[in-house]
Order: sequence, then C-alpha cells, then structure tokens
Amino acid sequence: MIPIAQINFDGREIEAVCRVIRSGHWRMGAVAEKFERRFAHAVGARHAVAVSSGTAALFLAFKTLLRPGDEVIVPDFTFVATASMAIAAAARPVFADVDPRTFTLDPRDAERRITRRTRALAPVHLYGMPADIRALTRLARRHGLKIIWDAAQAHGARFGGKDVGAFPDVVCYSFYPSKNMTTGEGGMLTTSDATLARELRLLRSHGESSRYFHERLGFNFRPTDIGSALGIVQLGKLPAALRARQRNARVLARGVGSVPGIEVPEERRGRTSAYNSFTVRINPEILGVARDELQHRNGCSLSTAASSPADIPRARPGQRLSRQHATGSNRPFPARSLKAQPN
Repeated sequence: MIPIAQINFDGREIEAVCRVIRSGHWRMGAVAEKFERRFAHAVGARHAVAVSSGTAALFLAFKTLLRPGDEVIVPDFTFVATASMAIAAAARPVFADVDPRTFTLDPRDAERRITRRTRALAPVHLYGMPADIRALTRLARRHGLKIIWDAAQAHGARFGGKDVGAFPDVVCYSFYPSKNMTTGEGGMLTTSDATLARELRLLRSHGESSRYFHERLGFNFRPTDIGSALGIVQLGKLPAALRARQRNARVLARGVGSVPGIEVPEERRGRTSAYNSFTVRINPEILGVARDELQHRNGCSLSTAASSPADIPRARPGQRLSRQHATGSNRPFPARSLKAQPN
C-alpha cells in the first residue's frame, strides 16, 4: 500500500540537525534567523517570522490584526484551526461557502457575509490550491478589510505567477509532518509590512524586544534551531518536490478523471497548486459506491483518506458559535484525498 503521507528525508536533514545538536545552541537563534531569511526570499516577501506551529501562526495573525469582537470571514470547509484561532484571539468567525471545484473561499458568498463588524478575510489555499487571490484582494480593498491567508498546505503554490506567500497582509504556513515540507512541528508567517513583522516577533516571544525588556504581553511561540535546521534543508528540496507532485497530479487526473462519478481538482488559469493532496469529489449515486467504501471495494494499492477539513458550522463548537452565519448551498462534500507526493 502506497501511503497517503510520508516524510521524505535523507542524510542532509540528519547532518543539519546533528550540527545544531553538537553546537549546543538548540533554542531559537542564528539557524532560525537563517531559515526566516531563506523562506522570505523563496516566497518573495520582505519578512518571515518563524513560530512553533501553523496554529500559532494563525493565532498571532488574528491577535495582531483583529480586536475583540471583530468579525473575520472564514471558509466553512477547512481545518478547524482557521476558525478556532480567531475565537482564541477573541474575534468571531463568520462562515462563507467555498467553491465546490476548488474547495476555496467563494468571493461572492464572502461579500454577502460582510457586516459593519467585519474586519478581515481568512481565505485558505486548501490542499495546496490557491484561492481566488485577485477577487478576494479586490473585495478586501472595497470594504477596507485585512487579509490573513491560511497557506498551511500551500508551500510553493502560485497565483498569477507569484508565490502565494508574497501577498498582503500576512500569510500563515504550517510545517507539520504531512505538509509539503516539514520541521516536525513548526510554522511561519510572511509579510512585507515591517511594522506588522515587528509586532509578530514581539508577540512570539513574551513581548521581548531585547533581553528581559518586555514592551508588551506576549507568548512563547518560538521555534527551535533544531527544527529550523530541518526547515532549511526541506526548503531547498521543495522546488523539485513540487514538480514531482504536479507531475503525479496530472497522472492521477488522467486516470481518475475518466471515472464517472468522480470529480478531480480543477486547476484554473493563473493558479498553480502545490498539491499537498489530490482531493476528489465523489458522487455516490453515479459511482455506485459511497466515499468511505471506495478504497475497500476496489482493492486499491494507493492509500486514500476521507478529507480532513471539517464542515465547521456543523461541528459542535461551530454550531454554538456561528451556526446562523453558515450557508449550505454547496454542502456536503463527499471528498477523498489521494497521494500526490514526490516518491
């Protein structure tokens, strides 16, 4: 059975980690700073702020750009952290539909959800597929909103020839082991706003601008030099890994796309997916088999998994907080993810 997710590493990662261990400097330091510089350069942003997880990245973005009670529009089909970290930052997530072919935030439905309390959009480049950045940026400008991009699965994805990490206001990444590159656990925020980058760095480390001088309240979301050493090596491998993922996705699209009742991902003009996973929609009536029976029925040697993002407004926490904001025209999504990894 070919696994749906697998960490790809070799002696380069092992040696990089061993160098840090031998140095005795394990916490956030020079290696973490080097990782930030290289990541910012890779995506085309002026600043990158490394943190301890993708969840921490989202929390810091919401905490920095929103005030208590502010509303932020999030897709109703995503991993729970996109909404839960807004709640943790004392903001209120308002759910909007996603495009059923790309699984990304529908700009038209998002606009219908805007109220006088709305302060931001939080689109997700789900499964590595870029959201409609052009339309969402125009929407934000019309209404004076900030944009917090969730790129947890979109390392190397591009829109209009530009890396998704270069767009304002801030972009949040995860380096969890199932992502296109990993540090074990870790995250990154990218922005070209120097003031915002400084605020994120303060919040990341107890509001500390110099040793034992704390300008404000903050948290401990620092990365380690050990994880950053992994990240530097993984970042160097990312371009080749992305080419392999995109090649594998084309093979899957040709094969799976010919099966009646299965809809493959739609990569629209100007968007280049990072294919963290190759996620298909299943019509059980046409296919003649339910989503969760598909793999067992066909004896497939390619591992699949039920799509991990939640239909958040239908989950218990979402029901209590924002059910009245949710729409249901495009749900449910009987989706299943396939492997598009390099190996």
